[in-house]
Amino acid sequence: MPGSTRTYLDHNATSALRPEARDAMVGALEAAGNPSSVHAEGRAARGRVERAREAVAALVGADARNVVFTSGGTEANVLALTPGLHAGADKRPLDRLLTSAIEHPCVLDGARFLVDRIERIPVLSSGIADLDALRGRLEDCANRGERVLVSLQAANNETGIVQPVRAAADLAHAAGGLLHCDSVQAAGKIDFTLAGSGADLIALSAHKLGGPQGVGALVLAPRIAIAERMLRGGGQERGARAGTENVAGIAGFGAAAAAALHSRDDEASRMASLRAAFEAGLREIAPEILIIGDGEGRLPNTSLFVMPEGTAETALMAFDLAGVAVSSGSACSSGKVRASHVLLAMGIPQAVASAAIRVSFGWNSSKNDVINCLRVFANTLEALRNRRGRAAA
Repeated sequence: MPGSTRTYLDHNATSALRPEARDAMVGALEAAGNPSSVHAEGRAARGRVERAREAVAALVGADARNVVFTSGGTEANVLALTPGLHAGADKRPLDRLLTSAIEHPCVLDGARFLVDRIERIPVLSSGIADLDALRGRLEDCANRGERVLVSLQAANNETGIVQPVRAAADLAHAAGGLLHCDSVQAAGKIDFTLAGSGADLIALSAHKLGGPQGVGALVLAPRIAIAERMLRGGGQERGARAGTENVAGIAGFGAAAAAALHSRDDEASRMASLRAAFEAGLREIAPEILIIGDGEGRLPNTSLFVMPEGTAETALMAFDLAGVAVSSGSACSSGKVRASHVLLAMGIPQAVASAAIRVSFGWNSSKNDVINCLRVFANTLEALRNRRGRAAA
């Protein structure tokens, strides 16, 4: 990161703040005005919010009128996952939620669906959602007269594996249902649009693409309306979410979205080259290394590999002490490390899943980051093997 001696390679958790986002936020913070006020200051604040709304909409090829700003990706997902979704003239409540087994925890918890109305669709050993299983469950639900909401992420945050959202959306629509997509990791990294995905609702998060933490958005297809709001008490966000808008955060989100869209293809190519060099280096140091998702379509910035010796927790501490920030895809809210539910769903044994390390590059990553990370990997692996050798002696 700029001005730091550390190597930061955990952009899937939070990416570095883009200069464009910082400048937009400072400008908003220095100005007064509530965006709901009618005076000049209020109108200026409203202008910042609406310009950001247009930029976020452009990022995913949507209509700005259908962008609802939230406090982040989690709130966007929870706002979407409700039986109270209207699709045009069809105002019947949804009966069931089908999620893939590898979704983010905020989706797996089912949001506002009752527990007995939530089902998980398995994934194949490749890490891709099992569309045959999804088709079967949709047919069963349709035969019972149930309307279903399917939730499938655009790309997995741990493995980076891109999911067949369009095919899943077609299946859901054919069965009279809807599809929600958590596109938090994909937006700004690959060409992902609302229309192209076939999704009815998509969730976004600013801090995954170089914007500030604490702001996200739910983007709706034109025919979709949310009948069950979570936050009431005001008419903000066209009635979808009450509460004064986070003007500075939204301004930063808009600036980051515009910058990410403008440079997406170049950044994707550069990050893919960095990942290729990194994974080639891993194999040179440890030919036996297992790289999860190798050979599948992945986000260009994400590499998940299994530490040949030891556990992820041990390796993470060693990396951190050596000045390299990486992640285990299985880090939970307590900061501890446990076996990844994603890898377990793929059929990977728990002992292997517990040794997975995620490296994720970002818009400001460099070749030096690759060199530093490989150096620390080699040193860490040597230390772990020496420790095992001493223990066996």
